Amino acid sequence: MAHKQAALKDIRQTKKRAKRNKNVKEHLAYLKKQTQKAVEKKDAARAEDFYKKLVKSVDKAAKRNIVKKNTANRRKSRLAKKINTLKKTA
Repeated sequence: MAHKQAALKDIRQTKKRAKRNKNVKEHLAYLKKQTQKAVEKKDAARAEDFYKKLVKSVDKAAKRNIVKKNTANRRKSRLAKKINTLKKTA
C-alpha cells in the first residue's frame, strides 16, 4: 500500500481513468455488435445509422488514446466493407 499522499492520489486517478476507459470500450463493443446484427438482418438503414455512431465514437476514443489509431481505422474499414456490400446487394 502506498504511503505518500501523491501516490494515493495517483491510485485514485488510475482507477477513475480505468473505469472511464472501460465504459468507452463497452460502448464501442455495443455499437459494433448492433451494426453487425443490422448487417446480418440485411437492414441497410439501421446498419448505416449505427455505423455513423460507431465511427464518431471510435474516432473520439482513438483521439483520447483509449484505442490505438490503427485499431480504430481497422474497425471502421471492416464494417464499412460489410455495409457497402449490403448496399450493393440490396
